[in-house]
Amino acid sequence: MKVKDVMHSGVSWVEPDTKLKEIAQIMQNEDIGAVPVGENDRLIGMVTDRDITCRALSEAKKPETLTARDVMSPGITWCKDGEEIEDAIRIMEKKKIRRLPVINDEKRMVGMLSIGDIAGNLPQDLTGEVMRAVAEHHR
Repeated sequence: MKVKDVMHSGVSWVEPDTKLKEIAQIMQNEDIGAVPVGENDRLIGMVTDRDITCRALSEAKKPETLTARDVMSPGITWCKDGEEIEDAIRIMEKKKIRRLPVINDEKRMVGMLSIGDIAGNLPQDLTGEVMRAVAEHHR
C-alpha cells in the first residue's frame, strides 16, 4: 500500500509571520493538530497544538503577538506520496513524530499522514507498533 492511499489530502501551509490565533482557528476549523509552515515555496517547519500550548502559553510572552516562526518546530521531515506506507511508518517511528507531510515528485505538498490515518487504514498490529515507537520517549 502506498502513502497516497492512506494520507489525507488537501493540506495547506501558513507563512512564518502568521499569527498564532489564525493558526489555532485553522486547527479548530479543520479539526487538525498541526499546520505546516512554508517560506519561499519550501516547507520550513510545523506548528502543532502542543507547540502553541507549550511554547506560546507557558512562556511569559503575550500569545497574541506571537507568530508561527516564534513557536514552530524547525526543520521538516516528510515522505513521498509514492512510497510504501511501511517506509513512511519507519520514518515516523525513527523521528518519533505523529504527523508527516507528504510531497509528490515535483516536491509539492499533497497531503499529511497521521497516526489517525494509519489507525483507520492499516492492521491493528502495525498501528500498535508505530504508536509504541512514537510514544516511547514519554515513558
